[in-house]
Amino acid sequence: MDRDEDKELKSIGLELMFMTPEKCSSDKGITAVELAKLVELPLETVKKKLSILKDKGIVRVFGINPKYWKFDEYQFQRMDEDDEVYLLLCSFDDVDFDKYFSY
Repeated sequence: MDRDEDKELKSIGLELMFMTPEKCSSDKGITAVELAKLVELPLETVKKKLSILKDKGIVRVFGINPKYWKFDEYQFQRMDEDDEVYLLLCSFDDVDFDKYFSY
């Protein structure tokens, strides 16, 4: 996977990484539908990218219907630093942090 290529995965990963409780309707996390609206991507795309992040172990899923997604900071810190997803989420050159934080 080319690091520059998967902007959708990066967008979803960073949104989850910087997720605040105020952005979620539940303290368990955020639903794929809510996340799709936040990142302005089709639901199917969001679900595919969440599956990649879940396979990497850096997002956890709670519940069945609906599923709530939450970033796992602990597992992220333990990732191999050469992992393509880790590198993607750590490359902040083109990231507008104001989008995630309101001062």
